[in-house]
Amino acid sequence: MTIRVAVQMDPLPSIQIGGDSSFALMLSAQERGHELYYYDVRDLSWKDGRVLAWAAPATVQHVPGDHYKLGEFRSLDLGRDADVVLMRQDPPFDIGYLTGTWLLERIAGETLVVNDPRSVRDAPEKVFVLDYARFMPPTLVTRRLEDVRAFHAEHGEIVVKPLHGNAGKAVFRIGRDGANMAALVELFGQVWPEPFMVQQFLPDVTAGDKRIVLVDGEVAGAINRKPGEGEFRSNLAAGGYAEATVLTVEEREICAALGPELKRLGLVFVGIDVIGGRWLTEINVTSPTGIVAIDKFNGTDTPGLIWDAIERRLAERAGA
Repeated sequence: MTIRVAVQMDPLPSIQIGGDSSFALMLSAQERGHELYYYDVRDLSWKDGRVLAWAAPATVQHVPGDHYKLGEFRSLDLGRDADVVLMRQDPPFDIGYLTGTWLLERIAGETLVVNDPRSVRDAPEKVFVLDYARFMPPTLVTRRLEDVRAFHAEHGEIVVKPLHGNAGKAVFRIGRDGANMAALVELFGQVWPEPFMVQQFLPDVTAGDKRIVLVDGEVAGAINRKPGEGEFRSNLAAGGYAEATVLTVEEREICAALGPELKRLGLVFVGIDVIGGRWLTEINVTSPTGIVAIDKFNGTDTPGLIWDAIERRLAERAGA
């Protein structure tokens, strides 16, 4: 069965095809004979009750510098002319991102959106994870310097990060002496209108920060990401590097607790982050990454698993 797939993503010319999860998903869909369309979230429109995207037919190939070809752009009715929308643009999780979810939610009865836009909107990475606080390190969400001072006094070294950041950007470590804490809290308060997150620094991060991918609530694979030299952030985008890994008993317990709820919410492709084999720090649902590295180390086909899950959901909708 040929599926018409509209991919809402960052500009195709700028992606790094060697590790880009969206590109891997497009390649996999194409290998299955599915039709691909590409558009930018800024080109979403609503007119006369229809959600439209200024989109172009797309073909992709794993050739650096020549990795895509686009047909003629046209107005694509996402409810009538697409079977699946992949919502894959990177954060920031801002009002533009939210507006995209509000528009895509209007085609829910016609087209399968992955991940489900309502659930994505209601599950920002560093807020959704608070539902599973029993697996988290000591955590504070605040804007008050006094709260941060008390938390620091209780836990020693801490990490401060934006509530809606991504890829390890603007994540700061404050040592036991508390140097620059007041200035940093002041900066966060000026740059971001929302509270920020403070967590106890976990020395175990030097041994790696594990990215575990779940597909429709089931573990698909994992990699261990280690910080680069002179860094404490293990994000690959921040200079970290990946290695093969296996899951601990505690990590399997975390996945078992999350899995059924992720599936119920229509969060088909999710990446969770776990430090020290037991501390859950994030649940990534907006545009998870890591599947290319996972498949490289494990010889698996995670994009294929994701398309299997999508095709099952389409079949269930057709039979409903």
